[in-house]
Parts: sequence; C-alpha cells; structure tokens
Amino acid sequence: MLIQKFLLEVTGTTDIQLLQQALQVSNGDLAEAVAFLTEKNAKVPQQDETTYYQTSQVASDRYISVGSQADTNVIDLTGDDKDDLQRAIALSLEESNRAFRETGITDEEQAISRVLEASIAENKASLKRTHTEVWSDSPNPHDRKRKDNCPVGLKNVGNTCWFSAVIQSLFNLLEFQRLVLNYSPPARVLDLPRNQKEHRNLPFMQELRNLFSLMVGSKRKYVDPSRAVEILKDAFKSSESQQQDVSEFTHKLLDWLEDAFQMKAEEDSVGEKPKNPMVELFYGRFLAVGVLEGKKFENTEMFGQYPLQVNGFKDLHECLEAAMVEGEIESLHSAENSARSGQEHWFTELPPVLTFELSRFEFNQALGRPEKIHNKLEFPSMLYMDRYMDRNREITRIKREEIRRLKEHLTLLQQRLERYLSYGSGPKRFPLADVLQYAMEFASSKPVCTSPVEDIDTSAPPGGTTGQHSGSASAPTAAATAAQQQRVAVHKPFTQSRLPPDLPMHPAPRHITEEELRVLEGCLHRWRSEVENDTRDLQGSITRIHRTIELMYSDKSMMQVPYRLHAVLVHEGQANAGHYWAYIYDPHQRCWMKCNDISVTKSSWEELVRDSFGGYRNASAYCLMYINDKKPFLIEEEFDKETGQILSGMDKLPPDLKQYVKEDNEQFDKEIEEWDAMQARKAQQEKLALAAAAAAASAAPSIPQQDPEYLEQPSPTNDFKHLQEDTERAISRAAAEQEERNPEVLLNAAIKLEYARLVRFAQEDTPPEMDYRLHHVIVYFIQNEAPKKILERTLLTQFADRNLAFDERCKSIMQVARAKLDLIKPEEVNMDEYEMWHQDYRNFRETTVLMVTGLELFQKSNYVEALMYLIYSYQYNRELLLKGPYRGHDEEFLGYHRRECLLKLNEQAAAMFESAEEPEVTTGLGIMNELVVPCIPLLLAYDTEKDLLAVEDMRNRWCSYLGQEMEPNLQEKLTDFLPKLLDCSTEIKSFHDPPKLPSYSTLELCERFGRIMAALGRGPTEGR
Repeated sequence: MLIQKFLLEVTGTTDIQLLQQALQVSNGDLAEAVAFLTEKNAKVPQQDETTYYQTSQVASDRYISVGSQADTNVIDLTGDDKDDLQRAIALSLEESNRAFRETGITDEEQAISRVLEASIAENKASLKRTHTEVWSDSPNPHDRKRKDNCPVGLKNVGNTCWFSAVIQSLFNLLEFQRLVLNYSPPARVLDLPRNQKEHRNLPFMQELRNLFSLMVGSKRKYVDPSRAVEILKDAFKSSESQQQDVSEFTHKLLDWLEDAFQMKAEEDSVGEKPKNPMVELFYGRFLAVGVLEGKKFENTEMFGQYPLQVNGFKDLHECLEAAMVEGEIESLHSAENSARSGQEHWFTELPPVLTFELSRFEFNQALGRPEKIHNKLEFPSMLYMDRYMDRNREITRIKREEIRRLKEHLTLLQQRLERYLSYGSGPKRFPLADVLQYAMEFASSKPVCTSPVEDIDTSAPPGGTTGQHSGSASAPTAAATAAQQQRVAVHKPFTQSRLPPDLPMHPAPRHITEEELRVLEGCLHRWRSEVENDTRDLQGSITRIHRTIELMYSDKSMMQVPYRLHAVLVHEGQANAGHYWAYIYDPHQRCWMKCNDISVTKSSWEELVRDSFGGYRNASAYCLMYINDKKPFLIEEEFDKETGQILSGMDKLPPDLKQYVKEDNEQFDKEIEEWDAMQARKAQQEKLALAAAAAAASAAPSIPQQDPEYLEQPSPTNDFKHLQEDTERAISRAAAEQEERNPEVLLNAAIKLEYARLVRFAQEDTPPEMDYRLHHVIVYFIQNEAPKKILERTLLTQFADRNLAFDERCKSIMQVARAKLDLIKPEEVNMDEYEMWHQDYRNFRETTVLMVTGLELFQKSNYVEALMYLIYSYQYNRELLLKGPYRGHDEEFLGYHRRECLLKLNEQAAAMFESAEEPEVTTGLGIMNELVVPCIPLLLAYDTEKDLLAVEDMRNRWCSYLGQEMEPNLQEKLTDFLPKLLDCSTEIKSFHDPPKLPSYSTLELCERFGRIMAALGRGPTEGR
C-alpha cells in the first residue's frame, strides 16, 4: 500500500492496475516505476469514475503513517469474497512479513531507501542545491554560554535545519519530553539486539535522550545533535548536503519511537495488550463511510500525520472539508440504491497531538521535477474539530447541505451583482451606475466652440464635387486643382493626423433642447438611483450570507473539541532547496518562540502569519501541530511528589542523564576556565611586550604598514589631512585629561576619545545630505556591527600613521601603536575578515562615487551619460544591502532615479521617432537599443511594482504607434524594434562596461554628496 501511495503521489496515476503493472515491470525498483508511469500518463486516457473510486478504496491507507501499530479493521458490507487484488495484497503482505522477520526492515522501507538514493543521484546530476550555512563555533566560550534559562538551540551540522525544526517542536511538548527522558530500553535487548531494526532504533533512542537532556540542563547556548543526525542520515542513505523533507523525516522519527516504545511496552505488560505511549499520543482513527456502485461500506482506519492538499483552498477548514468528502456522496443520504460512488471520512478518535501535513509540493510531469505551491493558506490558532467527528455526523451533514444551498444562492447573487458592476457588451465593462452618471454628465455638457457641421456648404452636391459655374473664375480654379493633383504630398505621420482646431474641447451634444435635457436628466437620475439601490441590496445580501456561513459552526455544541496551535514548521525556498524553522507557542510565557537552528528568540503571531500563511516571499507553513486544549498534561510542568514544587532544569532528569549533563557542563566550565587563563596570559605578555617596545621605540626604525588607502597619509598636505588632524586632536585631548604621560596610557585614552566621537556620529540622526559613513570607516563599521577586533585594529592603524611624528609625544604614541599592531597575532584578528570589511567599505565608497556622479548628470538632464552610473550604483548598492541594511544607500531612492532616467530616455527616443526625420529616428532607436532595452531585464529581475509599471509605461508608449499611419520605412523599423522591447526574459544579453570612476578625496566626496542630496531631496521617491 505504501509503495502504491508513493507512486500515486509522485506521478498522479490513480489506476491501481497500472500501478501494479509498473511495479512488476520495474521489479520493485521505484525509480524505474516512476519513469514507466510518467511515460504511460502521456498515453493513457482519463480513467472513469468507477476505476477512480476503486483506487481510492483500495489505497485508503494513504492517511496511515508507517508503523507497526497502524492496523486496520475492515467492515466490508459488499458481501463479496476476496477478489484477485485482495489475494495479491495478502501474498505481498506475507512476503513482506517474512522479510521483516529476517531483517527487521520492511519491503516498503527498502523501496523508499532505493527511491531516495535514485532521487539524490538525479538531483546531483541535474539540480544545483543551495547549501545552507553550517554554524562554526565562536572560539570564545563566553559567546556560547546560555543566559539564565533561555531555551537551548540546535547547531546546524550541515543542512540539518529540518532536524532542528521537528525536534524543537516535539521537545516543547512536555509530555513527549518526559516520555523520551524517562525511557529505559528493554532488559532483553541490552546485550544483544535481535534484528537490524533494534540495532538502529535503540541507539537512536539513547542519543535522543542525551540530546533532550542537554536541551534541558546544558550551560551551553546551543548543543550539537550530530550523533542523532548521523544515525538518521545512515537510515536515509543520503549525503550531507541532502536536505530532508520535514514530513518524511517526522514519519520516520515517529515510526522509530513507536517501535522503541513498543518493545518496552511488550516487556512491561504480561498477559495484557501492550499500550504504546507514542501511538496514544500521535495516532487517531477515522471511519470511512462510502458507497460503491450502490453498495454501502464502512472501514475503520488509523492515521498519524493527516495529509491535506493546499492547492485550490484558502484556509484550513476548506482543506479539511475537501479531505473528508470524496466523490459523489448524495447516495449516502438517500434510501435509493444509486449507482453513484463516493465516501466520507469521520473521525472517531482524535490523538492528543494532531498533526496536519500540508502538501505544498507537486510533481510537474512536463518539466520532470517537483515544484512548490506558494498559495496563501490561512489557519487558526484555535481549531474546533467537532464538525469532523463521527458523533456529529448527522448535524454536520445538515449544516453542510445548508452551506451548499447558501453557496449556490450566493453564486447567483454574485452573478447578478457582477452584471451591475461590469456592464456592457464589449471587451471593456464598467459599473452601470457610473455609465448612467457619465451619460448624465455628457447630456448636460455644453460645447465650447461652433460645430464644424455649420461651416459645410450644404448646397454642394454629394461626393465633394463642385457645380457648374459661369464666368472667368472657373478657369483659375480648374488650373489650381490640376496643379494640386500633380503635386506630391510630403507625408508627416505625426502632424497630418492631428484633429481640426474647430472640434469641441470635450465631448458634448451637438444639439439638445431644454425639454429633451430635462426629460433625459430625470430618467438617468431615477435609473441611477434604482441601480445603486439594487447594488446595495445585493451587496447586503451577499454579506449576510457570508456571515451566516461563517457562524454555521459557532454554536456551543460544535465547539466542544478545541485544538490549540502548538507548532508551525515553515519552509522557505523552492522544491529543490530551502531552509526550515519552527514557530512554537510557549504557554507559560504566553508568546510564540522562533526556533531557527542555534537561535531561539521571542516572536509574535503577526510574524508567524507573515512567514507561514504563504503568498509572501517563498516562505509558507509545511506542517501544523495542534494539541487538545482539554488535555493540559501535554504542556504542564512536572511536580515533585514530596515537595509539590515544579521540577525544572536538572531536577527533571533521571540519574543517568543527570550525570551525562553534569559531565558535559563540567567540560564546558573547564573550557571557559582555560579560555580565561589564556586571555590573562596574553594580556600579561602584551603588557610586558608593550613596555619593552615603548622603551626601544626611539631607537628602532618603524616598520611600514600596509593600510587601506583611505587610512594612508603619505604627507600632511594630501587629501587625507583631516584624518591626521582628527588623530592629533584626540591625542591633545587625551594629554590634557591624563596626568600620566606614559605613551601607552595616552594612546589608550586617545583611542577611547576618538572612538567615543565616532560612536556619537554613528548614532546621530542625520538628514539625507549628511552621511558620516563617508567621513570615517569606523562609523561604517559601527553601524554595521563589525567585530570588536576589526574596530580595534583599524583605530590602531589610524594612530600608527608615520606622519604623526611632528613632536615627541605624537611620535612616541605612533611607535607604541605600531608596536601594538606588530604584537597582534594571526589567531587574534582574522586578516581575511579584516580585509573583507575594508573591501566592503571600499565598495561602499565606489558605489557612492557612482551614485553622486550619476545624480549630478541626472540633475543636468544628461540622461545618456547618467544612466550607466545609476545602473551600476544600484546594482553595487543592492549587493551591499544583501549583507545588511546599513551597508549601502537607500535602495528606493536609487531605484527611483534609475527608473526615472530610463523613462526620460524613453521619452526622448519616442519624441525623436515621432519627428519622422531619418537622423532623429536613427538616434532615438539607437538610444533604445543600446541603453534602454539592455536595462529592462534589470527592472524585471526583482519584481518590484514600480519598476514593473515603468516597463509597462515604456512598452505602451511604443505599442501605441501600432496602427498609426506612417511611412513604410518607419513601420519596418518599428516592427523590427518592438520584439526586442517586448522580450519578457530577465536574462541580461548585452551590457556596457562599468564607467570609469572619477577620483574624489573624502572631503570632496562628502561635499558633493551633500550638495546633490540636498538639491534632489527625498520627495520624488513617493511617486512613480
């Protein structure tokens, strides 16, 4: 059954015979079976209703999680004996049981393992997966120390965010936590496990206990789950880079836990039916009530995680309603022996922990790969399950029938309302009330000028010919007409098509009497009032029906089975790659917690909704975990039987785990002690070395340092003189405030003063024209939270400037600073990281230069030259902002001017084309082909609304020329150009090289930045 379920979900094939044929042809290899069915689906016609229902009935265990306890009691009311298919299933089960007795692993598990291996191989060959970050531990154990009783995170040991999300959700179910922590393996299998399953499940169970105990009592901020993960990965036979599916992993985890607890339950229960706490916690039962070709049947089935389809539904109740009813069920409610087939599902027993598996992935047979469904799906924090319970079957059916009737009536009302709101017979429709209003406005309008009809000579014969006139006047007229016919007219497509100047300025009736206007206004006004009243009545009726449907299950009798949302597992990304995290409700603090690998932080319902409902970015809920709100033991803390106090921390743990956590904490304390001792030794060594360096500083020549160019000062008269002056001011202030004249003391005091000054700059709320990040690299580092060691080395570099040696005091301070730089060891400051931060600042300055130059050219209306500066500054700025919000400039401001520059160039090019003069047309099309068109993919790449509208504006301008009269050569050029403009791909086919950067000093750059920002202001970004 599980194999058929897998094939059905992957390929969409519901023909049971075809599924069996695929398994026979592939000899049990599911990878080949998938390929066989995918090929067959292109040839097999749509199956009929009977075949579909037979498939649904036979494969009804699609809701059953894999597990030894998922037994099924079938009540067959059809009266038929076992058919060939049932005998085949029985033989298959017998074969599977024999293999299970020998190895402890079922055929289904072996088949899933083969499919996983095939899938992994295919993904490696065809898909480039995004590797999630593997956390690297800070060398300082104080950074990894748990604060107070904060929740403990889980380290990502290589694409294991899926593991962290599920484990955190289960760990915070306190009843589940207690079961795991207090588990003890059966005595009979301690020495020699009987089969491969016991060899695997029992070690995993022990590692899970160890992990949970560390999450309870560890002194660490986060713990390492590697041992448990490795056992799981061995079972999945996957590589380290393979990201597991949350539901797949949860199925496997609960299956293993069920087996482990089943062994213990069988040992503890003598002569009684063993009770498995995992089954009692996570498994429920439902009744499948159906009719097949007029014959009724009932099947009782067990389920674990309940799968729900997302596509086509707006909320969780709609998903559940669709999952509970399949096929046509009218025959269930009538006494007639109908030939229709269908079935309903009714829960007879719900588990304390109810888990919904949201199917957000579907297999695209055309593309041959899975795709994620990003549709929005809402779900409540409190879910009432009464309407789905078997005991409420009759009242629910009545309510469903009432809702069906209301929805039919609602559809009719919405159709009637649509006729009022979208009136007309053509392609464009308008609200009828507006149409009547427009007609009234037209009728009451007065023409501004005389109608051109009054100037027409009504005595002239039709066809525009003149009558026979006598006299000499006719001769010159005829001659002039002949000359006019011989003259070749010069065609100006955009000037000769202009309207005559004597047409009215706005549409108005040519002639209407006062009586006609009075009657017409009266009718239109009355009709408009009638339409508005009808529209209001329809809208009111629709609102009332919606409200009635919403309140259908709100009576107290249908709110007796409350389930509260406990955890939401979220996936962000696509079908082939992504990241998982979990939102978990803490009932004691009454808030939501976001568990994202090593980070466990407080969150909110609003953040959960944004990340979980879908339709926003690529993040959406993948699994929902609800708990029975009437069973508080699920989340209640444990109490000491003697004292009555709540057990917390180490008191929760049994003796063996208490000792395990104690040893780990002692090891962590030892690590902290060793770190503190090492830091103390370093400080003492540094103090002695500095004293020796200061004593020998006057005699020893200084070693030249390789500093960033914005910190180099080769002479006191260059562009960076202000930086030297700031340093000297800090030294002077330090000397004035310090009685001690020791160079090291003065250096430390000066650095503190300079750092305090720069911190004030970094924290100051400045206008747009003032950006202190351009004044000093330290301001940039502070705002972007650079590591402390990077800041210290950068400040030391500033005070180690060899140009400070204009007096003995500055000279000695410079020498001490250079000595400190020499004493910094590679392991203390990562020079690669140091260079990376300074490279980011260089990129920030280069981006600023590009932006300032582009904006200055834009202000001068030099859009051709400005474009490349604005394009590259926007791209570089976007790359900076990916690392943090203060790494670059305001993206919206830059995007506005990039967009406006392209629109201005489009206007210029269009005006040149409209001139119909050959040189102008060529220049205009050149601007479009060389500048505008190559930039359009950049506007389409990020799907921002304003950029998309700008692209539409540009395209509409050129498409408006289609159908206008123009010379053939212009029509040919337009036809050749439009496909390039309308290309919807985001691939950048050709582009200009980055413009050369002008050389600005820091002071000059700050001044020019301030001038252009003050001149342009920030207002325009609110517009297009």
